[in-house]
Amino acid sequence: MSRSTISTFQLFQMFPDEETARVYLESRLWPKGVTCPTCAGQDRITPRKAGFHRCNKCQLDFTIRTGTIFERSHIPLHKWLYAMYLLVTARKGISSMQIAKEIGVQQKSAWFMLHRLREACGGELAKLQGIVEADEAFFGGKEANKHESKKLRAGRGSVGKTAVVGLRERGGRTIAYPVANTDKECLQGAVLDNVEVGTQLMTDESTGYAGIGGLFFGHETVNHSAGEYKGIRED
Repeated sequence: MSRSTISTFQLFQMFPDEETARVYLESRLWPKGVTCPTCAGQDRITPRKAGFHRCNKCQLDFTIRTGTIFERSHIPLHKWLYAMYLLVTARKGISSMQIAKEIGVQQKSAWFMLHRLREACGGELAKLQGIVEADEAFFGGKEANKHESKKLRAGRGSVGKTAVVGLRERGGRTIAYPVANTDKECLQGAVLDNVEVGTQLMTDESTGYAGIGGLFFGHETVNHSAGEYKGIRED
């Protein structure tokens, strides 16, 4: 791909299927020809069926996935490329739920992909660490202030508003982006996508965060209704 950002439509044209993605990745990883991932040799490689190769020196059968972030993954390579595109073009970050929806995989598969991609990028896409505060809010106009034709007439509160989850690293970075809703799956998915395992997590007592301390995070909560704004309760 060129250094300038291409459109989603252009991406689909370039990589409509697994085969086009494989050929592209091989040209990037092996610009001087197929190379054994074990011995780095090129002179004793025998092509087998499309995408499969054998190193006669190592007696190793391998593909473009061997020894890369794609290894032990059954997700088609063109979906990997699309996930890369989404990750590097999302200005305010992207969640595994969003990627799952965009490329048509399960959320746990999208989380696995994000984890692999962040590892490959090193510190450039490091997760939040230390003490991280998480909260959610709703943005949008009040129903009462909308024109009659714009009113949803579906109740009060968050109706017609966009849910946004915010994660702030004390003394550091902030990540905020819209989510489908504020249920347990969305909120905990946002934390797992963006916060390093072992981090001290601070939230309110929303049921959406319940039990997240058991997912390898230190978790403390506050009760805003009681005037608490510093973490004092352990999950």
